[in-house]
Amino acid sequence: MEEKFKYIDSLLNSAETYSKTSIELIKLKTVDKVADGTSSFVAYAAVIIALVLFFITLNFGLALWIGAFMGHSYLGFFVVAAFYALIGILLFIFRNKWIKKPLNDSMINQMLN
Repeated sequence: MEEKFKYIDSLLNSAETYSKTSIELIKLKTVDKVADGTSSFVAYAAVIIALVLFFITLNFGLALWIGAFMGHSYLGFFVVAAFYALIGILLFIFRNKWIKKPLNDSMINQMLN
């Protein structure tokens, strides 16, 4: 009878060790996913900030250049604003196809990998 208790005790200890190891593995996988997502976000954010600053400067220069051709600098700003209004309308019309679906697919792939 004592041998059965030893086997049961050994089995319970093994089950406890297995559950602790499984929980630790889940924690480590979660930390890995969060760290990967955070580092990707920071890297993309840095690139996006640099590109935004570049495009803001480019747009000011382009607006002033167009304005010089049109005779008044403010007309160049209107032309640039109209261009961005057109892009905004197109993005609004095709937002699901161009933005939402690819972003959802990317996030799902990132989570599953």
